[in-house]
Amino acid sequence: MSIFIGYIFLGLSLAAPIGPVNAAQLDKGIKSGFFHAWLVGLGAMIADIIYMLAVFLGIVHFLEIPFMKAFLWSFGFFVLVYTGIESLISAGKIVSSTRNNEESAIKSFFSGFFMSISNPLTILFWLGIYGSVLAETATKYNQTQVAIYSLAIIIGLLLWDITMAGVSSSFRRFLSMKVLTAISMLSGLSLIGFGFYFGYQALILIFPI
Repeated sequence: MSIFIGYIFLGLSLAAPIGPVNAAQLDKGIKSGFFHAWLVGLGAMIADIIYMLAVFLGIVHFLEIPFMKAFLWSFGFFVLVYTGIESLISAGKIVSSTRNNEESAIKSFFSGFFMSISNPLTILFWLGIYGSVLAETATKYNQTQVAIYSLAIIIGLLLWDITMAGVSSSFRRFLSMKVLTAISMLSGLSLIGFGFYFGYQALILIFPI
């Protein structure tokens, strides 16, 4: 049981570093509340699970082909810059969570999903971290136990998603409108910054120096 809990904490630590998804969750939680921030994280988590399966099944190397990397960097650039600009335009428009509709919920989910699935760093991250964990675990345990401990990592990711959604949506109750607007704008600029980094990486691959 202690090993299972250890892998849950591993999932939490893997999700914690600040990146585009956390920035998007912060922005979404401030503007639309807990549920939408959670959906952004859930979408990203589904993308993470897909990459975990790719590593588990050994097919992730296909995604390391230069063409695929260039495509993912370019797609990630578009997704992040678009989301960032949208965030800046709507900064300060804090809405009641009771007004959320199905369309915006789906949009929240897929913004997190595309943000994560189009990030080549996510591929390298899971290949390096989960790949090494998988290699070590497989030498000690059978496939069923490996699957159970992989589930523990996913639980850790989910707990972080809930934590980020709770923290970001709580800001709406405790911070002034000016502070919320400033945080939302910083989140948007952060997303655009990540986007331009992705675009730069795509250019390096497409037009090597």
